[in-house]
Amino acid sequence: MKYFGTDGFRGRVNETLTVDHAIKIGKFLGYYFSNTLGHVRCVIGKDTRKSGYMYEYGLVAGLTSTGVDVSLLHVTTTPSISYITRTEKFDFGIMITASHNPYYDNGIKVIDRDGFKMSDKILELVEEYIDGKVDIELAKNEKIGRASDYIQGRNKYMSYLAQIPTQSFRGYKVGLDCANGASFMIAKNVFDMLGADTYVINNEPDGLNINKDCGSTHIEKLQALVKEKGLDIGFAFDGDSDRCLAVDENGNVVDGDMIIYIYGCYLKERNQLVKDTVVTTVMSNIGLTKALAAKGIKNVQTPVGDKYVSAEIQKEGYSVGGEQSGHVIFNKYATTGDGILTAIKVLEICIEKKCTLSSLVSDVTIFPQLLINVRVEKMDEVLERPELKETTDGILAKLADTGRIVLRKSGTEPVVRIMVEAQTDAECEQYCNEIKDKILELSESMK
Repeated sequence: MKYFGTDGFRGRVNETLTVDHAIKIGKFLGYYFSNTLGHVRCVIGKDTRKSGYMYEYGLVAGLTSTGVDVSLLHVTTTPSISYITRTEKFDFGIMITASHNPYYDNGIKVIDRDGFKMSDKILELVEEYIDGKVDIELAKNEKIGRASDYIQGRNKYMSYLAQIPTQSFRGYKVGLDCANGASFMIAKNVFDMLGADTYVINNEPDGLNINKDCGSTHIEKLQALVKEKGLDIGFAFDGDSDRCLAVDENGNVVDGDMIIYIYGCYLKERNQLVKDTVVTTVMSNIGLTKALAAKGIKNVQTPVGDKYVSAEIQKEGYSVGGEQSGHVIFNKYATTGDGILTAIKVLEICIEKKCTLSSLVSDVTIFPQLLINVRVEKMDEVLERPELKETTDGILAKLADTGRIVLRKSGTEPVVRIMVEAQTDAECEQYCNEIKDKILELSESMK
């Protein structure tokens, strides 16, 4: 699609993504759903970016002009919008966020009535309207919509999270890094409700500091906090709190792969893991696959993107899946990745098993992994060249079952991503460079 990628319409504020886009998205969605459903209700949330207000008001203007009644949660998390859309029977939801990107980016995610990302079919129609290929009619007279605050929606979501654990968190010292993002008003409240002794950092957003040297993309500050304060565990979220990475009691990072391993093993021990299978992406570490196999757990892999993980989970009814980045979907509890929910489930397992987080992943040996990007104009042609396959086949023969290679195109820029896993960092670097050199050589020969 032209505007909407795997994670909504995202781009540089007032360059790639303008307020006019927001108005048009609101107008078309309002027109489309009002004509198919009649009276329509939509819920909107945003993260802490300064530009969020602009897009929020633009969406409201577009939606109400075509007859939609809009409920505003204001600053809240992406998973809360999914939850409220589904449970409070809104016709669709919208989240204004660029997730883990810097403040100068923003984005618009559209959620369907069941809490999943809106279908490509409808988003393609939105794009046609943005490009002036479709005409719509505005609402008239009493059919014009209205907007109202809906802060109680956020409270309902917090109450839902707080009732999930069967154990009290009392006596546990927990660090939370809110990335100066959407979780800053929610995460601490939830963990306080559960009885934890919370230590919170990066919970003072100013509209410009979201994800800035903090959160799940800069977890070193949380690692330092856990070690300095002697905490039992720490959790870092991203800007819209659909991701979570953990830090164990020793200050070591436990990423999304490890969290999937922990939860998969927990369910397997209780004969509750659907089809004895977890879902990951092709970027997940080979060490995870080997550790899961040792526990009798299969690992289905999808292309990179939580959209694909979610689709596989829904198709087969699997219990859990996600990405290294900390975007983990717990199928029993949510339709999307939820950072705060992830933190709750991880700590709940530690409490129930009466063990530390580090002990839960002690059986996993993570292989060194290196990812590099190579700028290539003719990506498809280069990736199809037999000379490149000869190079990768030769490396794979050397790696045998001690490593792997993943080559994939970027969905947003003319870049080929090369990922190599091997037994040593030196091997990763050597083989990545061999593949990069071959790609550049082929690319040059095609000019």
